[in-house]
Amino acid sequence: MATTKWAIDPTHSEIGFKVKHMMFTNVSGKFETYDASITTEDDDFTKSVISFSADIASINTNNTDRDNHLKSADFFDAENYPKLSFTSSSFTKIDDENYELIGELSMHGATKTVKLATEFSGLMKDPWGNTKVGLNISGKINRKDWGLNWNSALETGGVLVSEEVRLTIEVQLLKQ
Repeated sequence: MATTKWAIDPTHSEIGFKVKHMMFTNVSGKFETYDASITTEDDDFTKSVISFSADIASINTNNTDRDNHLKSADFFDAENYPKLSFTSSSFTKIDDENYELIGELSMHGATKTVKLATEFSGLMKDPWGNTKVGLNISGKINRKDWGLNWNSALETGGVLVSEEVRLTIEVQLLKQ
């Protein structure tokens, strides 16, 4: 078996998240700058090693004030913890399209195991002869598990920012 290396195609990928704001609407964000190392045995992703990192300073929620608050010590503390990272420990096939990706997510000085649902959209050649794979990765984490504790109580009850963060990751991988 040969080792195959893959790279994220940044023009067809997005590393995103959603958080409830004021307990009734979602705010979406993404990381603009990230890097990944993905290797498989041939094209078998169940035998993959995935390492990923994102620059906290590249967070983008389409609101500069909110982005700066997220980078501050109230949340990610980008000055002291400039990156978040993920390293896979398993990629298990559930059926033809669905997998479970398990690994260690590190941010804000803490590392926790996460399980992420992964839809394998297929392997195909693009019109220029490049082999590509599509992955749709999703999951939920509690931001407080990583020490992201800031919040503000609402007069009507509840809090300004949900503890639950939904991960919404769409990646297109390019075979190297």
